[in-house]
Amino acid sequence: MKSMENSFRVELCESQDESQYPLRHVITATTKEQLQILVGWNNTVTDYQCIHEWFEEQTQQTPDHIAVVFGHEQLTYQQLNQRANQLAHHLQALGVEPETLVGICIERSLVMLVALLAVLKAGGAYVPLDPSYPSERLAYMLADAQVYLLLTTTRLLETSSVISHIAEGYSIVDLDREWETISQVSNHNPVSLVKHHNLAYVLYTSGSTGKPKGVMMEHLALLNLIDWHIHHRITSAKTLQFAPLSFDISFHEIFSTWCSGGTLVLISDEQRRNPEALFNIIWEQGIEKLYLPFAALQQLAQVAIRRPLQTKLREIMTAGEQLQILPNIAQFFQQTGCRLHNHYGATECQDVTSFTLSSDVNDWDFLPPIGRPIHNTEIYILDELHQLLSPGVAGELYIGGKGISRGYLNRPELTKERFITNPFGSGLLYKTGDLARCLPDGNLQHLGRSDSQVKVRGFRIELGEIEGLLAKHPMVQESAVILREDVPGNKRLVAYIVSSQDTITHDLEVIVHSYLRDCLPDYMIPAALVLLDQMPLTPSGKLDRRSLPVPKRSLSVLTTELVLPQTETEKKITEVWQYILQLDEVSVNHNFFEVGGTSLLLLQVYEKLTNIFGDCLTTITTLFEYPTIQTLAQQLSQNTSKPKATNQNLLSGNRCFTVAQQQKKLRQAHRARQR
Repeated sequence: MKSMENSFRVELCESQDESQYPLRHVITATTKEQLQILVGWNNTVTDYQCIHEWFEEQTQQTPDHIAVVFGHEQLTYQQLNQRANQLAHHLQALGVEPETLVGICIERSLVMLVALLAVLKAGGAYVPLDPSYPSERLAYMLADAQVYLLLTTTRLLETSSVISHIAEGYSIVDLDREWETISQVSNHNPVSLVKHHNLAYVLYTSGSTGKPKGVMMEHLALLNLIDWHIHHRITSAKTLQFAPLSFDISFHEIFSTWCSGGTLVLISDEQRRNPEALFNIIWEQGIEKLYLPFAALQQLAQVAIRRPLQTKLREIMTAGEQLQILPNIAQFFQQTGCRLHNHYGATECQDVTSFTLSSDVNDWDFLPPIGRPIHNTEIYILDELHQLLSPGVAGELYIGGKGISRGYLNRPELTKERFITNPFGSGLLYKTGDLARCLPDGNLQHLGRSDSQVKVRGFRIELGEIEGLLAKHPMVQESAVILREDVPGNKRLVAYIVSSQDTITHDLEVIVHSYLRDCLPDYMIPAALVLLDQMPLTPSGKLDRRSLPVPKRSLSVLTTELVLPQTETEKKITEVWQYILQLDEVSVNHNFFEVGGTSLLLLQVYEKLTNIFGDCLTTITTLFEYPTIQTLAQQLSQNTSKPKATNQNLLSGNRCFTVAQQQKKLRQAHRARQR
């Protein structure tokens, strides 16, 4: 406030004619403030080296140390290095060189990590292709990237019609069938011509045009991140590899571990999605370091506070969406005593800021700052004319320095729009589309998005991509997609549709829902489809997103007919589902995850059901294995124990945190944003 007051005083003193100066001039930074922002808070210069050389040096220091573990399999640093070297030599023989794009479509396994390292050692850039993505999305990514080679496995080619179909027309390296030949190649470190300015990978992220866009990341930005991490975080740690390869944080997880002599613990997709299984891995493997998006951290905390087992966790880093210190998260960190670091970044720049929360959980803000820039990184809060804003004034967040990407593959106009000339120094600035403000101490406070991009469970989603797909459907005349949080803590995507047909039928919802499932990954599928006669408009004729109605608590989008509960067990489970999912009706043969359920909500269901059925329900894994009311009831009935009498307080009382607590916290956060 004092800083803003000084800005007003300077402007009033300098202005002879008040009418000549628009109001925004009084909230731009004074000369002294600009010096503090440009020189003080952004003085982050340091040096670094190349990532594959760094890994090779680490291998020389700790050749017999375990580099990676996956289930009962493991590789030492020397074994990993040698296998990657053999594949790298093979790739070079096939023509891979700097700027060559190599697709990696491999399930989570040691082979996946060997392939990633080999592509970098060969000098190429990897393009991760998640085998679980719809064929249309994978085909687009392959066509857009025009990969030189596609690395995959026999299992995927033989068992996945999607992979075998999209792979047609591309040069394939089947790592299962060809490994016998590859293993005969030299296992010495290959000579690589790759330089700092060459590409390391191309990651596809949600695009506003209806198609995903490829972000081109050079080695320089990634080296800078890993170098900063090793100088500011614990090293030689046993680290969980949680993120999919197609998610930018995976590079951070992998190479901050391998370049510091640590052990990477890879987990399966099933373990990633099951919070209880995730906690078991952390406990059994002695995990010391974690990177988790907020939603996954929230799920883990909810499991951990019910199972107060002693873990070896020392620090957790979170990024990908706004961190909220909910009661269960606070209790988790009080229980474990590990440190929490709040990072900020984007696919276009990886993590670029960091804030370490104090050791006293009671001092934590509900919405912690995102911190200050890491080294070789510059952060600016600018107005619409790209002028620096005073500390405390909200504006758009821009990122400069060595951490930003080259831009978007095959999208020169979009690159030019989002990567602008730095008016305060050399190079470019990335226009994030995020709102933020500088706090008086130099830390940054994130204030949300300024456009249609949102984050759900850590995944960045362009609402325009979903809207673009809906617009292409012949039965859709108009559409809008928004992120709703009608129940505190439960964010979900909702799509609104005006039909191009004369009559609106239930079939339209089913058809459109099926269409989206064929085109989008699961995390981008709207949880609800709402049919409207017309879109609400503002007085100026624009779409009034604030007036889009709350979805009805129904399941009309599902094709299965409503089957009511018959047994007492089914009725009790149904009551819990309806309460947790906020639904008026639910069929006993509906799949929990197809009616708006998430892993976090499943934990809440588990807590309610254990209070009702006691020892009949021994683990949350049972709910994953039996995701319908009918199958779960049959499983529970096999146990001779009878359900306890339903206590209405179980359905109306506290969850792990009360609605009142949530609303109070949200009001506090809202007031903080308005200051």
